[in-house]
Amino acid sequence: MSAVADSDQAVPAAPRKERRRRASPLSISDKLVLGVMVGVPAALHIALVWIPAMLTAILSFSKWNNLDPIRDLQFVGFQNYWQIFTIFDNKLFPALFNNFVLVLWLFVCSAVGVLLAYLLDKNVRGTRWYQSIYYFPVVLSVAVVGFIWKSVMFSRDAGLLNIVWPGGPIDFVGDQAKIFEIDLPGLDFPLGLSRNFAALLLAMAWRHIGYVMVLYLAGLKSFDPSLREAASIDGCSEWQAFRRVVFPALKPINVVVAVITVIEALRAYDIVAALSEPRGTEVMGTLVTNSLLGEGSGEVGKGSAYGMVLFVLCIGFIIWYVVNNFREQET
Repeated sequence: MSAVADSDQAVPAAPRKERRRRASPLSISDKLVLGVMVGVPAALHIALVWIPAMLTAILSFSKWNNLDPIRDLQFVGFQNYWQIFTIFDNKLFPALFNNFVLVLWLFVCSAVGVLLAYLLDKNVRGTRWYQSIYYFPVVLSVAVVGFIWKSVMFSRDAGLLNIVWPGGPIDFVGDQAKIFEIDLPGLDFPLGLSRNFAALLLAMAWRHIGYVMVLYLAGLKSFDPSLREAASIDGCSEWQAFRRVVFPALKPINVVVAVITVIEALRAYDIVAALSEPRGTEVMGTLVTNSLLGEGSGEVGKGSAYGMVLFVLCIGFIIWYVVNNFREQET
């Protein structure tokens, strides 16, 4: 009986081993400073970027003239998108066409920047002077570049281009004549490149080429010279070594330049505003601004719809390019 009684008694549980917390190398003040350094920029980013982006998406489905109280805001569904995408609105497609031309042109300018970086990497005489001259426009804002080209280069009376031009004076900013036109099915009006927008492309190239040149020049300076020597030993020409060895090794810079080129082309507005937004130079940025503030203002819903189209174009390209880039790296 005693044995049974002893077996019925509860066996005491083994004491739990308490986990020792690892001593944090950060003190309370360090954590506080780190929280402030991370939290403040994150809060500003959310407040100044993502909250306005979400409000823009909401306003794109509404009708409001930004003068009446917010309680007069009316929900209209996809009416704003229907209006800007129908053939009766002749603003969206010409602006998209100009942005598309600007994307292609800036990629051509990026190729010129690569060429200049490759030549300057050869340590030609006066390399530092050339680098300073080519990079000088980059330190200027796009609006300042626009003012410089409007008053110094494009001026009809005293512009440098009109001085060296053998013919009569040319109105580079005001000439709305089309260089070429394209008839697309479904549109009642042709799309084309105007002469004043072509002049604007020259001003954009002046700044973009120097920026791309500096990025690639930094990459070429850090490039392993033994890879070039190996390519030359294998019998590769200068062009073959660059195309098959040097340029693929600069892939991180290629990604950055491609994304920057597309984003800069899509969000172009400052330089157009500096030229007083002449007819024929409309881009997506001018449509958004004019719908809210300038000509035809008071259409917050339509301006927000233009902004969302621009946002989708920017973020869509970035996501597609980054996903494909990481997929190639994993394989």
